[in-house]
Amino acid sequence: MKATGIVRRIDDLGRVVIPKEIRRTMRIREGDSLEIYTDKDGEVIFKKYSPMGELTAFATQMCETLNKTTGASTAIVDRDSVIAATGGQRREIMEKRVSEELERIMEGRQVFQHRQGEKHIPIVDGSSCYVEIAAPIISEGDVAGCVLFISPEDGKTMGDTEYKLAQTVAGFLGRQMEA
Repeated sequence: MKATGIVRRIDDLGRVVIPKEIRRTMRIREGDSLEIYTDKDGEVIFKKYSPMGELTAFATQMCETLNKTTGASTAIVDRDSVIAATGGQRREIMEKRVSEELERIMEGRQVFQHRQGEKHIPIVDGSSCYVEIAAPIISEGDVAGCVLFISPEDGKTMGDTEYKLAQTVAGFLGRQMEA
């Protein structure tokens, strides 16, 4: 664990304010849920809660199925990081924090498709792995993550089939989270 040097007091209602610098660095927004852990040394640990985390094994199977069906590399992300991926770039992006550009796509709540001549959007910062198609996963009115088709290694263009598959899987995962 990394010390920040920041000290906060607990108020009379048992609340503590998480400093703005930490919220910005950890991408914690108003309304985000946090899991609280304790350990035997008396440490209290806050971790961003991801409802997608409960579907990681299922998301991995979905990625593998999309990959076998289309031959394209795929990934599924929660709001913060890559939770499942297939293809040659899997190791490069797995469990890494998503780029701010991908976050903006998710917040837009619309299916995104990269167009030839436009700037490529990285899945994670510093990666050579780019978004070709991104379908936000919406659950109970909130964005929970995104289904991605990743830049093709063979130069194959993504079409309507991949677009509709991403949209369908995103809708399915959103409904699974609501169940």
